[in-house]
Amino acid sequence: MFVFNVKINGRKLFKTFLICSILLLLIIVCIVIFRIFNGAKNSSNSSSCLPQDSINTIESSNYTNVLKAVHDDIDSYVGVQISFTGYVYRVFDLKENQFVLARDMIISSDFQSVIVGFLCEYENAKNFEDNTWVNITGKITKGDYHGDMPIVKITKIEETSKPNDEYVYPPDETYIPTDRYSLN
Repeated sequence: MFVFNVKINGRKLFKTFLICSILLLLIIVCIVIFRIFNGAKNSSNSSSCLPQDSINTIESSNYTNVLKAVHDDIDSYVGVQISFTGYVYRVFDLKENQFVLARDMIISSDFQSVIVGFLCEYENAKNFEDNTWVNITGKITKGDYHGDMPIVKITKIEETSKPNDEYVYPPDETYIPTDRYSLN
């Protein structure tokens, strides 16, 4: 029969625990820094995979991120073709050929929402009533509506049914577009 007598030295145990904790923390910090820089490098290399004449589809999950990016830097997105779904929304001072292709953005935990969207121009815009859900394809241009504003010149529009994911959420603070073509 073996009997072990173990004497625990509190100072040595504390020092060992502290050193192991610091080493673990340093390893985690190094991994995070590596992933951040490696991710930024990989995303900057992806600019060649989307040619200028491709159509970028905007989904509910990235709708507000794209909307924010385009509004923050209109000049970089002029000429980019996009396709997305929303409902027709008009305010009193829009021209007859304009409407906002809107979505309701949830802003609180009790489902309060605000209307967000792209200002669109279409020759036959008056043929679409307010609150009609449509899917559009168009090209981003720079226009004027109470200041510089991205305006989507619609090339294709078709009526559609309300999607299951009709609500969108505020933009992620982590969303960083890498170039003018990476809307997805």
